[in-house]
Amino acid sequence: MTVQHILISFAGKLPGKQVSRSQEEARALAYDLLARARRGEDFDELVRRFTDDQAPGIYSMSNRGRQPVVRGEYPREGMVPSFGDVAFGLAVGELGLADYDQQKSPYGYHLIKRLK
Repeated sequence: MTVQHILISFAGKLPGKQVSRSQEEARALAYDLLARARRGEDFDELVRRFTDDQAPGIYSMSNRGRQPVVRGEYPREGMVPSFGDVAFGLAVGELGLADYDQQKSPYGYHLIKRLK
């Protein structure tokens, strides 16, 4: 499966990157972007403008118990748990949000769109 995502982090959560927004600001931004994407705004443009990860934010993943089959594919276990949980629950074209969770999504909020 292939997904594209926007990472919205907050102060102290993203190693090696200075993010100044508060957790409350990050949550508000993540939910605002989810609503905007669901209304049809261009997801690629939202990624370019807002992600705290690297654009274009496209990742291919293999599910649990399967070995990656293409170059650059990540095993599901190699991603934070909430990322895979949300991504594998989406249909192609669908959007989802992995909320911040200290154990399951420690870097912030992941707005995810399933591409394949």
